[in-house]
Amino acid sequence: MTRVIPLPTFTQWLNGLKDESIKAIIAARIDRLRHGLMGDADGVGHGVLELRIHVGSGWRVYFTHHQSDIIILLAGGTKRTQT
Repeated sequence: MTRVIPLPTFTQWLNGLKDESIKAIIAARIDRLRHGLMGDADGVGHGVLELRIHVGSGWRVYFTHHQSDIIILLAGGTKRTQT
């Protein structure tokens, strides 16, 4: 199983979401990362990957690998805020 280590800014962003169903969907998607299931993810440059979640506004979670078994969650947002 892959260790997933969220940065405090990501945790704060996720906890600040008002829609509990979206939080649960994002948490489930991150749990799949723990099991090595990348799904719909693509590189956006400089070693950062974008995890695309096709629900509602099109949610995004940005992450990178550190060493062989650690994924660090950097940020999240919607398609509209992805820049």
